[in-house]
Amino acid sequence: MLTDIANKIFALGTIASQLLLVLGLLYLVFFRKKQFAVVKFIEDNALMLGFLVALVSMLGSLFYSEIVGFPPCDLCWIQRIFMYPLVIVLAFAVIHKNKWLIRYAMASSIIGTLFAAYHNYMYYWNNGLDAFCQLGGMQVSCVKRYVFEFGYVTIPLMSLTAFALIIMLLMFYILKNKNQ
Repeated sequence: MLTDIANKIFALGTIASQLLLVLGLLYLVFFRKKQFAVVKFIEDNALMLGFLVALVSMLGSLFYSEIVGFPPCDLCWIQRIFMYPLVIVLAFAVIHKNKWLIRYAMASSIIGTLFAAYHNYMYYWNNGLDAFCQLGGMQVSCVKRYVFEFGYVTIPLMSLTAFALIIMLLMFYILKNKNQ
C-alpha cells in the first residue's frame, strides 16, 4: 500500500518535472527576451530548487532500496554516485553562491544524465539486454521493472528526469548570473 502511494507520488512528480523541462526549454529557446513572474521565481530560486530535486531524488532512491527493498543495479549505483553529492554541493551553493560549486554541480549532473540516459536506453530499447550489469558481476538486473506508472514512468526515467531538471535549473541560474 505504501509502495503504491509512493510510486504514484514519485511518478506524478516525474511527470510534473518533465512538463517543467519542456516549458523551460521552450522559454530558453524561444522566449528568453520576455519576462514572466514564474521565470523570475525560478531564476531567483534555481539553486534551492535544484537542491530540493537532488534531495527528493536521494530520499526516493533510499526509500526504494532501504524501505521497500528494491536492490539497486550497477547503473543505479553509478547514478547515485553523481546524485547524492549534489545534495551537499547544492546546499553549499545555496548558502555561499560559489561559482566553482555550480560548475561541479553541472558536471556531476551532466555525467549522471549520461548514465541515466544509457540506463533508459537499455531499459526501453535494448530488448532487455543487460550487458552492463552482467559485466559488473552484480546479480541485480538493470532492466528489471520495479515501478511502472502511467504507462511509462520507471525508476530509471525518474533518475533521468531529475538530472535533466537539475541541469535546466542550473542553466537558469548561470544565465541570470552570467555578468557577475
